[in-house]
Amino acid sequence: MNIALFGYGKMGKTIERIALERGHTIVAKIDFDTTDYDLSSADVAIDFSIPKEAFNNITLCFKNNIPIVSGTTGWLDKYEEAVASCKTSNGAFIYASNYSLGVNLFFELNKQLAKLMRKFDVYKVSLEETHHTQKLDAPSGTAITLAEGIIEQTSKEKWSLDVTEDEKTIPIISKRIENVPGTHVTSYTSEVDEIEITHTAKNRDGFALGAVIAAEWLKDKKGVFTMKDVLGI
Repeated sequence: MNIALFGYGKMGKTIERIALERGHTIVAKIDFDTTDYDLSSADVAIDFSIPKEAFNNITLCFKNNIPIVSGTTGWLDKYEEAVASCKTSNGAFIYASNYSLGVNLFFELNKQLAKLMRKFDVYKVSLEETHHTQKLDAPSGTAITLAEGIIEQTSKEKWSLDVTEDEKTIPIISKRIENVPGTHVTSYTSEVDEIEITHTAKNRDGFALGAVIAAEWLKDKKGVFTMKDVLGI
């Protein structure tokens, strides 16, 4: 499979290594300052660029009939526009805030826990995410997906960055610390105890492998999909 990479930072290089290990070919490496590239031989594209470039990269692929897997966060104000463009172009598109198998299982566990806890209002739910200082957006896309999963299962209506007294709002605490693994925690706290579930990423390989698996799955398909489709969960 011929893969075009949008974004050639640490994640892009990890995706390249894993894709090559799985027998694929990288036919284009496009960073924010790349002006000369050829997408004509690409079977699929993987986008781990920067927020201000993601939407343009995605729609460029639709125009060129290239399925695209995007893991860039911080651009979702244009997500519905991207979905509409995909449908108009009869394209193929997967967006996920996180491609790790473990995180996608964590998303489902988070929703199941929220479903269990929704009858017990003595517990107050909150989210915390910790990442390295180079991460551009806060809260993380993964934390937002976790919050949306809780909202789907409970009477919560929205999330808010940092502490809030609004009973209908889920607080998300974002921390940026040098040289730490990405960590997400969902907490339910009462006056007598606390229930927590945690996911900690040990390295980038899990995210990169998931993105390559998603690209393998998306090739030759049409439509808008999620990692639940890829993983059958």
